[in-house]
Amino acid sequence: MQGKKVYQEKLFSNFQLSQRVPKENFYRRLKEVLDLSFLYSLTKSYYGSCGQKSIDPVVFYKLCLVGYLENIISDRQIIEHCSMRLDILYFLGFDIDEELPWNSTLSRTRQLFPEELFEKVFEQVLRMCIEKGMVSGHTQAMDSAPVKANASMDSLELKVPEEELDDYIRRVRHLNTKDKENYPHRKAKKNKATKEEQTITADKQELQGIKSRTKKWAADQDARPGSRNKGAKYTSNKTHYSPTDPDARISVKPGKARKLNYHGNISVDTAHHVITDARAYHADRVDSTNLQDVTLRLKKRFLKEGLMWRNVLADAGYSSGENYAFLEKENLISYIPQHGTYKGGPEGFTFVKEENYWLCPENKKVTFRKRKLVKNTLQDHYLTKRSDCKNCPVKKQCIGKSYEKRIGITIWVEQYERNNKRIKSRFGRIMKGKRQSTVEPVWGTLTQFMGLRKINTIGIKQANKVMQMAATAYNLKKLLRFEAQYVKTMAAAIAVYFSLLRAKIKGFKALIFPGFKFC
Repeated sequence: MQGKKVYQEKLFSNFQLSQRVPKENFYRRLKEVLDLSFLYSLTKSYYGSCGQKSIDPVVFYKLCLVGYLENIISDRQIIEHCSMRLDILYFLGFDIDEELPWNSTLSRTRQLFPEELFEKVFEQVLRMCIEKGMVSGHTQAMDSAPVKANASMDSLELKVPEEELDDYIRRVRHLNTKDKENYPHRKAKKNKATKEEQTITADKQELQGIKSRTKKWAADQDARPGSRNKGAKYTSNKTHYSPTDPDARISVKPGKARKLNYHGNISVDTAHHVITDARAYHADRVDSTNLQDVTLRLKKRFLKEGLMWRNVLADAGYSSGENYAFLEKENLISYIPQHGTYKGGPEGFTFVKEENYWLCPENKKVTFRKRKLVKNTLQDHYLTKRSDCKNCPVKKQCIGKSYEKRIGITIWVEQYERNNKRIKSRFGRIMKGKRQSTVEPVWGTLTQFMGLRKINTIGIKQANKVMQMAATAYNLKKLLRFEAQYVKTMAAAIAVYFSLLRAKIKGFKALIFPGFKFC
């Protein structure tokens, strides 16, 4: 007989979430593992003693976590999504007939709590991973990537004083005339930048370079791929700022469009790929400027947890002589490939360390003259005497039309050479593969599946909170997966142990009672 289901709502029903959510459900297991009750004491000072009750701090943080676990970056969508999921309601401690907080409450509470609070939650989850044996601390891999800011390139404003720039830069600083008709300049509702951020800091030489590059860009932009796309314009952090998010910076990667970004930096333990540090920086900073800050923070964190840190793995973006010297001072071994700007000494020249001079192939001395700062790095400069090079047979090949040989070399040569020797060794090649298989997949997971494709807040402090929460959500997933594997492994090991024990007892009985059959 054919059945037909007819839906009719009951006036009364007996329903319990705890009975509907399976025991192996992710959020049920997370509810049992994650204890955020310490947030009450940490956030008590941010509330008054009277008035309406605010959102529960634990509920707030759990709602934020759900957003990253479910790859949702909109607060409105987070509330809508949670209201339709029984397992998430159980995780939050809400019943099916209870109303969730407004989405605007999430954004206001996120701004209320300081970034130190989010870092403490991150460290608490990291401590849970350490207690489970997931973090060795011995080898850390670092990497960074630009993360899109919550600001548009169309809202950029020119820095003052404007009279320092040629009127031509003003005309072409956004789109060309034809594109401006299709995509007019979009002005921000409120200028959040300080007076300092609105003022030009570039000198006349830098401005002249920007002017010439702008002129060249304007001449051939119609022939460039994507030149007519929205946001296709030549801009610089020296001359432009975002009134919507002054902390966002213009940055670009080869083959990608120029955007307003933040610079996200993470450190990952190579044992089980647990994130040990996450931080947001300004996007106009290079990777090498962040390494020392990350190292000091990580070392303090590991010292507190009783872990010994030994190896640092990173790509060539973190390479600099200052960083190599700093890591050696901190008793850390670096496996960081040298940057392309380091060339070592000139070919064919021999360095005499005792007397600090170079000897050219014609046995002429290139003596030390001075030490100066070149592109934010200290260099030793060596020169020959003009009389030595005047009648030299290889003058044309060596110095061309110059009068003397000039050698400018970084003061960190020894640190470079020691690091390069480690990189070229067999163990160094193993470490390179370990870095590529550790930190790079973690970045891909965060950006594609953990809600870090965009910073949905305004300001560097808010961006740090986003980085901390995304890393916390990632570590929690790792923790639950590790626990599940551990339980299965232990169950299998116990089964093998008892089977061997049973076989041993059976063999022992056979020796005592020969010819007797045992079940």
